[in-house]
Parts: sequence; structure tokens; C-alpha cells
Amino acid sequence: MRKKIVVGNWKMNLLKTQAESLANEVVNLLRHVDLSETKKVILSTPSLYLNKISELTGKEKFMFSCSQNIHHENSGAYTGEISAERIKSVGVSYTLVGHSERRAYFDETNELLAKKITTALSQNIVPIYCCGEQLEDRRLENHFSVILTQIEEGLFHLSSDEFKNIIIAYEPVWAIGTGETATSDQAQEMHAFIRSLIIEKYGNDIADDLTILYGGSCKPSNAEELFTCPDVDGGLIGGASLIAEDFVNIVKAL
Repeated sequence: MRKKIVVGNWKMNLLKTQAESLANEVVNLLRHVDLSETKKVILSTPSLYLNKISELTGKEKFMFSCSQNIHHENSGAYTGEISAERIKSVGVSYTLVGHSERRAYFDETNELLAKKITTALSQNIVPIYCCGEQLEDRRLENHFSVILTQIEEGLFHLSSDEFKNIIIAYEPVWAIGTGETATSDQAQEMHAFIRSLIIEKYGNDIADDLTILYGGSCKPSNAEELFTCPDVDGGLIGGASLIAEDFVNIVKAL
């Protein structure tokens, strides 16, 4: 069954006391929200806080912690990196893979991300695979081909059984901090396209169960409109996840 999910990506923000305060406030507010096995809330925090956040979310039935990144090897001489094996050991259940900022600022390629996907799955960590096009791609109408390449090269090495454990997050990079705005129709169009790719590769059943999140400046004012789109199954939330009330209002829109 397809899951409805909201992920809060805190990026490189918040000091320790701020992080703990925000997490506690979110948890307390969510206790008044109807969550279930099909509706989940995930907090993707800086790695420094994963242990503490995992302890907190682990006490809540439908809340989980998420790493913002992993290395493609499980251990070794990779100073400064964090592995799937390490995050699993502190109770982390999910990891982002291929966030647009990792692609842009750290030159992560689809080939590398495919390795990270495989490594995450080997540790029973659910990867949230991020894909999305830049503004120039959208203007040149290359957006579908960009997404096709990112998904083919990052995910299509997986077997059907492996793919069942994947979540995809679509990030229209051109609509984040550019002054451009993505409409709900544009979000639905791309989500439907992504699902069609999965149908072609893995069949209708797996595609129907796939959770596809929207990650393009989702906020309380537009969350309900976005989440009513038939192929939008929740959101990957950036800035709004740093304000407890805003984040919880987005969750309520599910």
C-alpha cells in the first residue's frame, strides 16, 4: 500500500539545544494529529543529532529519523563520512540520497548515487532518492529527459524486490529560491511521468505502491493543493520544517 509521508529536511541548521527543542515541539504537536501505518513523519537531521532524534522518534509509532547523506561504503578510511551501517546502529531508518544540493555542491553523480542506494538497502535503510531538473533544463524543455536519466542511472539496477523499498522525491530545482513558481499541475505532471517510468520497468503493482514526494517549496499555504494531486504522496520539506507549527500544518494536509 502506498504510504503518505512528510519528511522534514533540516539541512545544515540548528544548534544542539535548538534541534532538541524543535524535535520535541513537533512530537508534541503531532500527538494531536491522526497518523497511521499509511501516514508517516520523518525528520532528516544533521548527522550530529541522529542519535538523539532517533531516540525521540523511536518512542512514537509513526515517526522516524533520517540521515541527510551516507557514504557508498559501509566502513573504511573515509575520514569525515558517515555510513549506512553507522546510522543503522543508532536507530536510523531512512536516508536521503542524491539531494539536489549534494548533486550541485558535491558533484554527486548518478553512478555514485546508485552505489549509495545499494549500500543503504544492504543495511535495511530505506533510501529517499531525490531527482530534479535545473531552471535551464526546464526552459529548454529537457526536464523529462533529465529525470529519466537520473532515475534510470540511479535506480534501475535494482531488482523488483529491492525497488519495493525505494521512495522517490522530486525536486524542481528551478522552483527553489529562483523566484520561479511550480504549480500543482506541473508537480502532478512530473510525478505521473515518474510513475509511468516505474510502470514500464517494474510493472503496475510496484508503481502503484511507490511513494513519490514533492520537494519544491512546499509550505502550509500550498500543501493541501499539492497533496490532493493523485500522484503526489507527500512532501520533502526544507525551510518550513524548521518551524514546528508550519511543519505540522503541512503534515495535517495529508
